[in-house]
Amino acid sequence: MSSLKEEELTNILPKDGPTVEEVKKYLEKYNDEFIIIKCGGSVLVDPKLFKIFIEDVVVLNKLGFNPIIVHGGGKRINSKLSEVNIKSNFINGLRVTDKDTIDIVENVLIEFNKEIVEALNKLACKAKRITSKENNIITVIQENKDLGFVGTPTEINKALLTETIEANEVPVVAPLGSDKDNQTFNINADTAAGSIAIELKARRLMIISDVEGVLDSEKKLIPEINSKKANELIDQEVISGGMIPKIKNCLDVASNGVKAVVIIDGRKNHSLLFELLSDKGSGTLIREWKI
Repeated sequence: MSSLKEEELTNILPKDGPTVEEVKKYLEKYNDEFIIIKCGGSVLVDPKLFKIFIEDVVVLNKLGFNPIIVHGGGKRINSKLSEVNIKSNFINGLRVTDKDTIDIVENVLIEFNKEIVEALNKLACKAKRITSKENNIITVIQENKDLGFVGTPTEINKALLTETIEANEVPVVAPLGSDKDNQTFNINADTAAGSIAIELKARRLMIISDVEGVLDSEKKLIPEINSKKANELIDQEVISGGMIPKIKNCLDVASNGVKAVVIIDGRKNHSLLFELLSDKGSGTLIREWKI
């Protein structure tokens, strides 16, 4: 990792972020490992949170981390579909995507991807667009026919990601993929990020959301949880609704070579930095249960 001097760290870190002392301690724990950052569209549509997110990624890049961004775009997609009077239907949290819908989804996500890359570039952080039209890295098969053009990743182009990182560029990945016939498919962004994390055996998968993390039966944040306890909470219906597929995806990732998955609250300032580089963290860390 980076061997920056204290003065350099002071200049890089935000004044309302983790302290220099904390950051120095945590930098020693990381060693050129991949950090996959999935940021939900619900967070990125807020201009203030978008700005902080971009600044935090730039900080990680300057500190010597290897961040890879996978972004959502659900809220923007919903707005665009409403404009053209296309009603959104969901099955188990996944958007039913017909031919008209996939064209809109693809266009919205590609435009969003461009905005993220341009925002990073403006802060002198080189970034690379990875979409279904440019540098596609995700090969998919159809999830199921009822969902239409919704894909399940079967292969990740690891070489393109590592080449991008080695060129000191931040890969910015839209959750889109193509099948063997070059048909574009929409992919759940958590699933896309998880597949990339597994392929790269990442140190962390960070899921930035508009929730605090995993809550217990008294609605208090659980700072750390293993797969055994998480499944118990699902059985007890403490974890319910839309959190169930999110947690199950996290557990799948944690059991396939990724050291830990973290769900963090993107509504809090610098939550990404606090989770990686401070004692207090900012969400729920999920690990595989080992006997």
